[in-house]
Amino acid sequence: MEEGQKEIFSCTQEKKIESAQEMISEFIFVEHQLKKADAILIPGSNERILAVHAAGLYKNGYAPIVIPSGKYSILKGKFWGPAQEGLAPEQPYETESDYLSAVLTAHGVPREAIWQEREATYTYENAIFTRKLLDERGVTLKNAILCCQAYHARRCLMYYRLLFPDAKLIVSPVVTKGISKENWFLEDEKIDVVLGEMERCGSQFHEIFKT
Repeated sequence: MEEGQKEIFSCTQEKKIESAQEMISEFIFVEHQLKKADAILIPGSNERILAVHAAGLYKNGYAPIVIPSGKYSILKGKFWGPAQEGLAPEQPYETESDYLSAVLTAHGVPREAIWQEREATYTYENAIFTRKLLDERGVTLKNAILCCQAYHARRCLMYYRLLFPDAKLIVSPVVTKGISKENWFLEDEKIDVVLGEMERCGSQFHEIFKT
């Protein structure tokens, strides 16, 4: 290949990569315009910033209840502790929901406005058991704010839509682990996380659709 052809080939490849980055970014990093809703839903996590963000939404009147979901990761077998120390009441937490609830109350959400779901061990279960909790309380959501990690947004939305097909779900994401729509493709570790989400959106839903 001659020098000029190499330059054209290189330029074409760069454009293809940029196009792929844009498509992946648009797919994974979902975000909607905020509107008032019936509830704020938090999928299980040890990231306090999710609860801080949800508390802000609650205090600004976006929803009357907050539902933090999660026991612990099925891969860990126990709650492995907060991602950031010293930013919620210092005590042992048995579940992700317990930790997120502590952060919520520390940031001004009254205890009666927090409905805990404490059984889920992965994202699909977060949606399943949140729906079960609401059904047991006789509550039907017309709309809800999904407060999740930015890189986790698409998979969360897909799962929660399966369990709440008639509700309007509004994604209000939070950047965690420094992984954002603008920078995920700049470092190998961030690329691994985001492309791992792409893979799970395919592999996990492949199993769901077959059952």
